[in-house]
Amino acid sequence: MIDVRKKLQDELNQIEYQLRVELPKEILRAREHGDLSENAEYKSAKERQAFLEGRKAQLQQRLASLSLINLDKIPRDRVAYGSRVVLYDYEEDKEIEYRLVSSEESDLSRGLISVTSPIGKSLLGKQVGEEAQIVTPAGRKEYEIRSLVTIHELEE
Repeated sequence: MIDVRKKLQDELNQIEYQLRVELPKEILRAREHGDLSENAEYKSAKERQAFLEGRKAQLQQRLASLSLINLDKIPRDRVAYGSRVVLYDYEEDKEIEYRLVSSEESDLSRGLISVTSPIGKSLLGKQVGEEAQIVTPAGRKEYEIRSLVTIHELEE
């Protein structure tokens, strides 16, 4: 989670730099070209400014919500944020391992799935030995939760 916060904060810092330093210079240069009503450079800079302001707001909101995650409230015996879960796929007779992460960290190719994804939502709150039905675009699949390592155990 620390990596995610750093990544988001770095992007936020870059956007703030662009808004404070780069864009004002671009807008000033564009204004020097005269009539603003038909000035493509000015319009482009203002559109970029609006986009960056929107992205800045998104990043600030996401950082605020990440700061509200209370590790003490994450269960120690059930699948939750940060858990590493081994599932048994009945249909393919094999085990699959996932780690539940935030949407910014998710990368299915590395087994990192978001808690807000269909798979993540299906696993939340489950315990070892329970079955999970996961609905994907390919259809419904049944899994058994074979093992679980919570974020508390991973951090020890």
